[in-house]
Amino acid sequence: MTQPPQQPPRPDEPSDTPPGAPNTPPAPPAGPPAGGFGAPQDPPPGGFGQPTPPPADPFGKQPQQPQQPQQPPAAPPQPPAAPQQPPAAPQGAPAGGYGTPPPPAPGSYPTPPAPQPNGYGYPQAPQPGYGYPQAPGQPGMQQQPYGYPTQPMQPQYGAPQPGGNGGKKFSTQMQIIVAAAVAVVLIIGAGVIYSATSGDGGKDEASSSGSTGGEGKGGEGSGLAGGSEKVPANTKSKVAFQVPQPVVKDIVQVEGSWLTDKAYVKTGIDGINGYDRDKGTKLWSIPLPGEMCTTSRHMSKDDKTAILFRETRPTKEKKYPACDQVGVIDLAAGKLLWSKSVTSATGGDRPVTFDEVTLSGTTVAAGGTSGGAAFKLADGAELWKPKTGADGCYDRGYAGGEALAVVRKCGTYDSPQLTVQALNPTTGAPLSSYQMPAGVEYAHIISTKPLVVAADVGDTAGDGSGISDFFSIDAATGKLKVRIPADAEKYAGDCDSTEVEKCQNMAVGNNRLYLPTERHDGTSEYGDTNEVVAFDLDTGKLLGGRADAGDRHILTPLRMDGTSIIAYKEAPYDKGGQVVSIDGETFKQTTLMENPDDEAVRKAEKRFSIGSGAELLYSEGQLYMSAKSVHKPSTVTPDEKVYLVVAYGTG
Repeated sequence: MTQPPQQPPRPDEPSDTPPGAPNTPPAPPAGPPAGGFGAPQDPPPGGFGQPTPPPADPFGKQPQQPQQPQQPPAAPPQPPAAPQQPPAAPQGAPAGGYGTPPPPAPGSYPTPPAPQPNGYGYPQAPQPGYGYPQAPGQPGMQQQPYGYPTQPMQPQYGAPQPGGNGGKKFSTQMQIIVAAAVAVVLIIGAGVIYSATSGDGGKDEASSSGSTGGEGKGGEGSGLAGGSEKVPANTKSKVAFQVPQPVVKDIVQVEGSWLTDKAYVKTGIDGINGYDRDKGTKLWSIPLPGEMCTTSRHMSKDDKTAILFRETRPTKEKKYPACDQVGVIDLAAGKLLWSKSVTSATGGDRPVTFDEVTLSGTTVAAGGTSGGAAFKLADGAELWKPKTGADGCYDRGYAGGEALAVVRKCGTYDSPQLTVQALNPTTGAPLSSYQMPAGVEYAHIISTKPLVVAADVGDTAGDGSGISDFFSIDAATGKLKVRIPADAEKYAGDCDSTEVEKCQNMAVGNNRLYLPTERHDGTSEYGDTNEVVAFDLDTGKLLGGRADAGDRHILTPLRMDGTSIIAYKEAPYDKGGQVVSIDGETFKQTTLMENPDDEAVRKAEKRFSIGSGAELLYSEGQLYMSAKSVHKPSTVTPDEKVYLVVAYGTG
């Protein structure tokens, strides 16, 4: 029988004492790493290098398991002999560590996309490759590394080689040959000229495409590339504060975090709490009658946002109260301004259950399987109510930011038909409509201005990302500008399988879509790497240039800042993570923050990795990492202390 945990710290109260940290790297583990917050989990798809041992608690307590370390194994594998000739079979995407699917059968990859109805006949630009050379004998499919001229190169890393070890590294000799060829390509490609339209500076809500990144604040032209972020005098950060994870008996959703000029705001198990941005002292609390369901990442100019929560707490009679309460909170004052439920416009007195909520201008909109409703931000006055037409159509979900858009679902369960509409935010009247292709069960709105939609057409992505293609749509006319195929083995964007506005790991700005590539082998013997690339939203072309994460690092876009991308750079097991600004045209990286390398600190940081679904907010030299759910204490280490929030500052 599990022993009860020791007396826990008071929920949601911060601790101001930065952790100590041993300096000796951990020994190789005997098994795979455990998941976040003390609960063991399976390794995420794509792998994160070799597993690491159970580290010490990030703040000097009991051991805990990091989420995504990259660590060399105890004994390096013997490299195979260099292949004497290129492989006969076509090469697939580069191997990415354990969990990566095996290469496809010869002749099965790559295959040009077949013409599809409803916009699939639009011309599409050929998509350059993943930065690796293709095998010979593939007419019409010779790919180039991110728009650079192709040079003769040796067979790629990660692909099975004749007499090799099934996807391991080349010998040292072959690595030198490949590295030299890549250098030639980069030198030739240095003359590429970039072009892009300038985005709006300041607070760009629509550009923050992804729940991990939140939104930035600041004036136009005040920082890098017209954004608000400036390089701190000292980029080395320290732990500013940490909030202990509250003790729960099951799993409780705590989705939602925001930044104002004075407060870091985070959802807790009993309500919403505001903390001093620098010290972590609690400024205010907003109690809620039930648990949080979901929130909007968007904020109004006067720091208001929308939330969706349950009507009551769970009871024996009602274990799962409905998510039917829509509300607005004032993040500056720490007040719940209003909350309400609605009934269907077609009759009945039972409150409608919603799945999502968003904010655009002065309109709050909530949608779900029972239809959608909208309210005035100021007082909650109803703008429209859920209404299911005679054809069975309903508003599945909305996306906000600079504009308001909806995914409207018609048809049957077995044969759905989705339409993406730009809406008048006051009346809900459609301004334009684009009918998604047949075979799309769920559509995800990445950005409302410009209007960009992601979908998994015919369930072809195959990796759970919810993305096989992106659709760039003219919001004024509803016409498709271009469809951008996004091979799930190459690109690492991610969308919730059912929800409309829950995509992450990507950003939209400068009339471009910025995507990270999947993890793949780098030039070092151990550890993965990746890149951030850009697609033109008018032509669909993969543009020249890219931002390289560097060996043993992984880059993930969080949000736009002017014409630059704010990105988190995940570090290997022995380093702290970084925050960088990537110029949206030249892809030049500027380091904004470097987190401590101390063992305890870096292992706490790895609990809040991108792959674990954590929320990451960066602004003005401060990084806040938080969980979206809390779990009951681990049965393996019931006394282990874990954290709801860890904050870093450059100070």
